[in-house]
Amino acid sequence: MLWASTDSQASSWDQLAVERGNLADLNVQCTICGRYHATADHLKYMADMPQDPTDLIDDLVKMRFYQSDAVSIASRISQAELRTALFVKMAANGNPKRERLVNELIQLAGGLDEAFAAAFGPKSGEFFTDAQRTGQFTRRKFLRNIAVGAALVTLANCASRPENPEGAADLPPAEVGDLEKTDLNIAFLPITCATPIIMSKPLGFYEKYGLNVTLKKYAGWSVVRDAVIAGELDASHMLAPMPIAMSLGLGSTAFSTKLASIENNNGQGIAVANKHLGKVNGPADFKGMTIGIPYDYSNHNLLLRYYLATGGIDPDKDVKLLILPPPDAIAKMKAEQIDAFILPDNFTQRVVRDDIGFIHLLTKDLWPGHPCCAFTASQAWIDEHPNTFRVLNKAIIDGATYANKPENRKEIAAAIAPREFLNQPVDVLEAVMTGKFEDGQGNTLDEPDRIYFDPYPWKSFATWISNQLVRWDYMTPEQADYDEIGETIFMTDLARELATELGAEVPQDVTRIEKLKFDTLDPQNATEYIERQQKEYGV
Repeated sequence: MLWASTDSQASSWDQLAVERGNLADLNVQCTICGRYHATADHLKYMADMPQDPTDLIDDLVKMRFYQSDAVSIASRISQAELRTALFVKMAANGNPKRERLVNELIQLAGGLDEAFAAAFGPKSGEFFTDAQRTGQFTRRKFLRNIAVGAALVTLANCASRPENPEGAADLPPAEVGDLEKTDLNIAFLPITCATPIIMSKPLGFYEKYGLNVTLKKYAGWSVVRDAVIAGELDASHMLAPMPIAMSLGLGSTAFSTKLASIENNNGQGIAVANKHLGKVNGPADFKGMTIGIPYDYSNHNLLLRYYLATGGIDPDKDVKLLILPPPDAIAKMKAEQIDAFILPDNFTQRVVRDDIGFIHLLTKDLWPGHPCCAFTASQAWIDEHPNTFRVLNKAIIDGATYANKPENRKEIAAAIAPREFLNQPVDVLEAVMTGKFEDGQGNTLDEPDRIYFDPYPWKSFATWISNQLVRWDYMTPEQADYDEIGETIFMTDLARELATELGAEVPQDVTRIEKLKFDTLDPQNATEYIERQQKEYGV
């Protein structure tokens, strides 16, 4: 979070500005941190500016701009020029990118006077006038004030430009009708799969539909499941197989849960620890390894099993599958507690960035276009809040449609990067979102479909998931009424209707032939599909 890595830090900066008389007239509230500055500015500058005021001060201390330099400049240029020169020189620290950023900040603020008024109060001119006249710069005070100035330039910008910034945040209000509830709690895990649910907060999609959403971060899927059953949440980010498992009572008490729309397609990968580099070329090479998965009822688990079986590996005997919260995976691989994992690509890419592991494959190469996560709600909540559910689903589909456009991916990477969301470096998220990345094996890849965001919930997704749950004994054959599962749990018709209202092109079919790396699923012959797999691979 820009200039506010904790609530106490944010409060101290806001309080400083209030004491200097600068926030009284601000009327734009940031939807990320709740402070008074424009959300778009928060997102735009957070990736390039230090994340804590002390970081900027450290930068400033390293600069070579001494008192004699200031006095010499002061004798030759105007007060306005001096202010600009001092600010740009000190804040940019010789970095051309930062210098351009600082100049842009000044322009956006409406001039340096407005920027320094926000930082130093209405008497800011006296500071520089005295310095020009006497040459007496107090270095400690000057560095402190410059740090404050850099932190508050964006606030000055917001004060002088109360209108909405360009981009996704400039969304006209939608007609939503009467809503049963507008203050909503929605669960998410800090993974790129949750992109539409997360980005709809900072980029204004919830607000567009009159919703005040609080995003609640969870570390693991079983905790999310239990919170939904306990009624602690209004809706939730879930793995695509979870509504099936919950509705059928697999692993928990049966609790009717609906899959309203898909959050992401592809976007997962198998990462392997560097000690195995050059030794893993196919599924058979995983024999004897400990492999992390996020949850039993996940496509990660099902796709990993599908892959291992093609190499003659019995996933229940020849490897150890360890359920772990996704945020723990990197530390466990670094500590050599796991050999590999299959998880969202913000984690596979992070182990490459941190030189802990390498990417063995992307799951899109196993099942192109497969679903990973979904937006879900319980049947009970939907029944009690039908209008709110419809509008919330529409807001998320709207956000997913925006996220599906490649030109928006970098903006979205910045929007979901902050600590309260994914807490990941922007460059890692950009590598996932754009598909331009290093794989840790010396290759630079360009895979535009590494992840994408098509909200349409094909019922054939439900068929493959249910089919593989039967294959691996999570579900009995008697429970596997494939048509009934797809019809009652996947809300395909509603998703089509909402997407059509948004002007999107939407399929009219509800199922399709699912083409995977090693075989093809015809939803009309799901039972035969399992039999063929077991006959060919022995499991």
